Formats: sequence, C-alpha cells, structure tokens
Amino acid sequence: MSTIINTNFNFPGQQSIYKGKVREVYTLENDLLLMVATDRLSAFDVVMPKGIPFKGQILNQIATKMMKDTEDLVPNWLVATPDPNVAIGKRCEPFKVEMVIRGYMSGHAAREYKAGKRILCGVPMPEGMKENDAFPSPIITPATKAEMGDHDEDISREEILERGIVSEKDYLVLEDYTRKLFQRGTEIAASRGLILVDTKYEFGKTAEGEIVLIDEIHTPDSSRYFYAQGYEDRQNNGEAQKQLSKEFVRQWLILNNFQGLEGQTVPEMSDDYITSVSERYIELYENITGDTFIKAETTDITFRIEKNVLEYLDSNI
Repeated sequence: MSTIINTNFNFPGQQSIYKGKVREVYTLENDLLLMVATDRLSAFDVVMPKGIPFKGQILNQIATKMMKDTEDLVPNWLVATPDPNVAIGKRCEPFKVEMVIRGYMSGHAAREYKAGKRILCGVPMPEGMKENDAFPSPIITPATKAEMGDHDEDISREEILERGIVSEKDYLVLEDYTRKLFQRGTEIAASRGLILVDTKYEFGKTAEGEIVLIDEIHTPDSSRYFYAQGYEDRQNNGEAQKQLSKEFVRQWLILNNFQGLEGQTVPEMSDDYITSVSERYIELYENITGDTFIKAETTDITFRIEKNVLEYLDSNI
C-alpha cells in the first residue's frame, strides 16, 4: 500500500511551507493555510522511518469532523477539505503552547506519577491513585510546542504567564475553550462507548485577533481513549485498560528499548507490524466517528491531492 511521507507542492499563490512532525502546512495568499496530513508516524517526538497507510486520511477526517461537531462552542480555523488528506483554513499565528487536558492518570502523567512526582505542570495529583484512575476533575497540563525533532516540555500556567509566552487575558480564553472542548469530546466519546482519557488542543489568533482552534482535535495522535465497557472491572482487577490511541505504538517502542532518548535507535518496523498499526488506526476511526472508513485512492496520492486542491482553488479563490 502506498503512503505519503513528504510533499513538495507548488500551489497558486503559495508563499511558504512549514513541515511539522506529521503535517505539512502551505501558506497561501488571501490569509489561507493548506494543511496536508501525511502518513508519518511520530512517537516520543521522533518521526518513525516508515509511513502508516491511510494514517493521514484518518487523522484529517477525524479532526475535520470533530471541528464541525464543536464549532458551536469554539471557533476554528477550518474552511474546506478538498481532499481526504487536506484541510484548508484561515491563517493564524499559533500560540506557542499545547493545551493538554487529562481526565485520567494515564500515559505521561502515569509515568511521572510512578516516578514519584505528585505535581505535574504546577497541578497537584492526589496520593493513592492507580494508573488509569480518573482525576477528581480534569487537569490542564500545558506543554511548550517543539520544533520537529525536539521534545515538547511540560510547563506550568505560572511559567507561561511569567515568561510572557501567552498573555493572561488570552490564556484565560485558552483554558475556557480547552475545558469546553474536552467536555464535548467526553460526551461524543461516551455516545460511542468510549472514554476520552486525555487530549491536547492547539490554538491560534487570526489576523482579526480572534482566538480559534487549529490543527487536529480528538484524533488518535492527539488523544487517548478507553473502551467504556469493562473499564471499572479492569481497574478493580488491576488489569490494563483496553484503549484506542497511539499508546500501543509507544508501548511497542518501549518494549523494543526506545523512548526517544539520546543514543537509542528506532527499532525496525516490519511490514506486518505496519499493517497492524494501520488496521488499529482504522478501528479507531470507526469507533470514534461511528462511520465506516472508506479508503481513498492511493495509487498516486501526490497526484490525487494536487488535482483536488487545484480544482478547489480554481473554483473558490
């Protein structure tokens, strides 16, 4: 199966390209951004050597669906989706923080807790918790946004304000939007038999000064989900939770002695393993959205994207 790992388009009115860990962002004239979701896989802030079939399509389609499902709560950047891997929206100046919100003590929070830490990003975590227990109420644990290949870093609300990364006025809006989105995401997940465990949101400011949601939302790369059925029993029995997220990739990497640390080598991913990861992403798509996943044409993904985008720009710009 074909994948799209890198792009090098030259669209009409194109001004610049930014390549992130997974997405490639083209700045166009008229204050528009065109975002291509590639099939790259990132874990521990390291991009894996091989792509995952249909991953970009899955991320893009979940994100755009979730933006439409939350636009009554929080304004977002999205204008159109001319291709399964492409979103076009308003150009924004991104805030240099990721708003991470956690309803449960899992993943990074659990690893920090096991290491003996009881404060994460300035937020206390109660004593006596087990991995995957629910917090008394969701906690916001921001991270500074890293350039490609660098690690995101935990940061407290106080540090963000002290360092002037975000103004207090804007940060209060980011917190409010983060809690509203997480509540809606929790409700959507519950309606599909899932628990939204944790997630991250990114925001930007438009040329008009409006704060809007950007990038992805409630995708397997930005979020962690548990299956609701059997959650309590598994917790009571000390069993691992059945989950839908990228955590299964992280756990596989850990088992193969890789956590993105200096001197470590990314383990070889066999074709069978890559196929299994793709199947897990498809499973996640169908569970999160409630829709059957329809695979896009992958004979020549670059040609398909270029054709669909040019047709859209020709008709709308």
